[in-house]
Amino acid sequence: MTPSASLTQRRRIATQLGIARAAATLFTEHGVDGVTADAIASQAGISLRTFYRYFRTKEDAVAPLLAFGASQWRAAIASSGTGDPRAQISSIMRQVLTPVDEESREGLRWTHGLLRAAKADPALRSVWQRVNQDSEVALTRIIGNLVGPRTDPFTVRILAATTTAAMRIAVEHWSTLDEDPDGSLGIPARLAQESFDQMAAGIHL
Repeated sequence: MTPSASLTQRRRIATQLGIARAAATLFTEHGVDGVTADAIASQAGISLRTFYRYFRTKEDAVAPLLAFGASQWRAAIASSGTGDPRAQISSIMRQVLTPVDEESREGLRWTHGLLRAAKADPALRSVWQRVNQDSEVALTRIIGNLVGPRTDPFTVRILAATTTAAMRIAVEHWSTLDEDPDGSLGIPARLAQESFDQMAAGIHL
């Protein structure tokens, strides 16, 4: 959410995130099949009509929550300075996956639960894939701005795809583990950094 966002935009985003948190809580507790759009609306304190004003399906409702985490590390990368961003990307990944308070621990618990649920739900997996694709497109623009116009656009896209894939693979693997569901032990942060460092080693900017 940018400082220049209008009050209407901020309210819309806040409502979407509220619905997403309600959906994530219910999906984690009851599984996707055990939750209806009506139950999500009730949990979020809104009408079913309002729910469908924002989302087409119950699975779509968690997209803002999954996308919010991605937007945080993209923003950190965007403000990391110009030049080769690989060293900053590695540390930023570790930073954003290291919880510093209860809110960030809760966010990681939701992500852990949602990715576990996605393994058995094609519609939820589709939402996750779409979030990652959108993030890769946005990150390509960000990295292009950092490295400048002289860098081959193909290499820029490879780095954006590598960064997105490294994060995705790390958190998906973490979601298969029973330990550290809120990231407090540093497992998702370590996996993301290791994944990126190995995958990006062969990229030459």
